[in-house]
Amino acid sequence: MPPVLIILFFLALAVLITWAGYRYYARPGRFYEQLGTVTVSDILSEPGGAAPGLALRVIRLVGERIPVSPEEVSLTRRLLIAAGYREDHHLAVYFGFRALALLAAGLLAFVFQSFIESYTLRIVTFIVAGVVGFFIPSMLLEHLVDKRQEVLRLSLPDALDLMVVCVEAGLGLDQAINVVSRELALSHPEICDELGLINLEIRGGKRRVEALRNLAERTGEPEIRKLISILVQTDRFGTSIADSLRTHSDFMRIRRRQLAEERAGKVGVKLVFPIFFCILPAMLVVVAGPGVLQIFKQLIPLMRQFRQSQGG
Repeated sequence: MPPVLIILFFLALAVLITWAGYRYYARPGRFYEQLGTVTVSDILSEPGGAAPGLALRVIRLVGERIPVSPEEVSLTRRLLIAAGYREDHHLAVYFGFRALALLAAGLLAFVFQSFIESYTLRIVTFIVAGVVGFFIPSMLLEHLVDKRQEVLRLSLPDALDLMVVCVEAGLGLDQAINVVSRELALSHPEICDELGLINLEIRGGKRRVEALRNLAERTGEPEIRKLISILVQTDRFGTSIADSLRTHSDFMRIRRRQLAEERAGKVGVKLVFPIFFCILPAMLVVVAGPGVLQIFKQLIPLMRQFRQSQGG
């Protein structure tokens, strides 16, 4: 294997191990956020930061000089807002990151050109690298959107329970939303952030119904859309808000349990192929291997004797 491929392989492996350790084991950023100290994301977002801030400013400048259609700008802005990135410069950073990813993929394909002899394969390598470099940022953004929607969906029942307590204690819906956005800030910061935006929009002069619908449009989560529809209908017809919220919270928990049971039921079918292709061959080698070796050990001398007897 060429030295360049070995170096690239070990670099990719080191980055993967570092990311996995930070994401699933260390998680220092999460603890720092709970303690109220400066996190890595804060350093990246600071305009006066050191190397990370400079890198983001360069990416932003690149993104600001890329011509983009208004339709793509609108769609990308909606995805960024759904992923939790609402600042104006996030759009330029995304387009700059996509351009640099495309450039990096092209440079990587150019490096591998010396190891490819076929001219057709070289062209195919450039095309594949361009497609991968162009679509990887979009795939990452969609992954962030799905992840944030899942977090909002899982934190919604707790927020509804606290909202029911506040409403039954005599608070109005606006005050209940305000209390929930403050009390659950440590355990469920994403849903509290969205509820805090509702309060800001209502204070800014928007109607409650419009602010709630903006929440559904921002997140794009189906469960939140259902909740907003229930709140709008409750406010329109004058029914009990506490009963509606409690019923919807119970429905979400039942739905979550049903989804868990559905996934558990699919485990047996999904394990067929790993068992058949990975575990079963190893078991056959361990169980039948010694017997096969003994058969060959006894059979080969007998075959040699038989051939010698036939030749004699």
